[in-house]
Amino acid sequence: MFKSGFVTIVGRPNVGKSTLLNYIMGEKLSIVSSKPQTTRNNIQTILTGENYQIVFVDTPGIHKPKHKLGEYMVNAAKDSTKDVDLVLFLTNPDTEIGKGDKFILESLKDKKCPVYLVLNKIDESSQDRVAKSLEMYSKEYDFKEIIPISAIKGKNVDALIDLMKESMPEGPKYYPDDMITDVPEKFVVSEIVREKALRTLRDEVPHGIAVDIIQMKQNQIGTYHIEVDLICEKDSHKGIIIGKNGQTLKRIGESSRYELERFLKARVNIKIWVKVRKEWRDNQNLLKELGYKKK
Repeated sequence: MFKSGFVTIVGRPNVGKSTLLNYIMGEKLSIVSSKPQTTRNNIQTILTGENYQIVFVDTPGIHKPKHKLGEYMVNAAKDSTKDVDLVLFLTNPDTEIGKGDKFILESLKDKKCPVYLVLNKIDESSQDRVAKSLEMYSKEYDFKEIIPISAIKGKNVDALIDLMKESMPEGPKYYPDDMITDVPEKFVVSEIVREKALRTLRDEVPHGIAVDIIQMKQNQIGTYHIEVDLICEKDSHKGIIIGKNGQTLKRIGESSRYELERFLKARVNIKIWVKVRKEWRDNQNLLKELGYKKK
C-alpha cells in the first residue's frame, strides 16, 4: 500500500520551521537565518520513500503584518493549512503560551485533519522547562501527537517522520522519485543570495531587502553566469550593503557563490548590483514582480 499526503508546518517567526524542513530533506531548500520572518513564500518540498510520499509546505511565520509584504506572508501561511492531511504546529519551550501561539492555535480549532505539537529547540532548554511546556500546550489544544525535537541537531526528527507516515492516507505518487521541490531553480538561487545578505548584514539593514534574478545562463562548459539586483528601501541602506571599498557586497557575493556552486553542482560567476526601491514592501506592482503576489 502506497501512502501520500500534504503536510504544512505553521508557527511563529523564527521557531525553526525552515531548519526542520531542511534537516528532513537533507537539502538546503528553505532560507535559514537568525532573523525572524525570513521565509516569505510557501515552499513545497517532496520527501519520497519506498512506500510513501510526503509533500511539505514550509510557510512564513504568522505575525502581525506591518506592510503589504507582511499581509502577503500571513495570508500565505493561513492558506497553507487548507486541504492538507496533517498540520505540524511548531513552537519552542516557554513559561507561558504567547499571543502569537494562541492566535495560531485558535485558527487551527476547526481543522478536521490531525495536528501535531512539535516542540523544537529542546537542546536550548532545561528538561523541566520542556516538560512544563509540553503539559501547558497539551491543555490548550487536543493534539494527535506531541513530539519534542531539536531540528538543528536532528534529535527525534526520524521519530517525527515515522509518525507522519502513519498519518498519511492511502494515495498516489504525486511527483517523480527524483523531484524534491516544485519551485523553480531561479527561486532557490534568489533565496540563497537573500540568506547570505541577511547573514552578512546582521542587524544593520532590516528585512527591507529582496533579490531579483536579472540573468541566469549556463555556458557550454557548464559554468553559470548569474546577475542579481539586491533591492533595498533606502539610500543609506545601499551604502551599508556595499560597505567600505565594496567589502560588504564582496562578502555577500563570495558566500553566495560558494553556496550556489554546492546547490547547482557547477562553477558559478555572480554579479550583484544594489538598487534602491523606496518602500517596495508596500508597492503592489513591485511585490508582484518579485514573486510575492499571486499572478
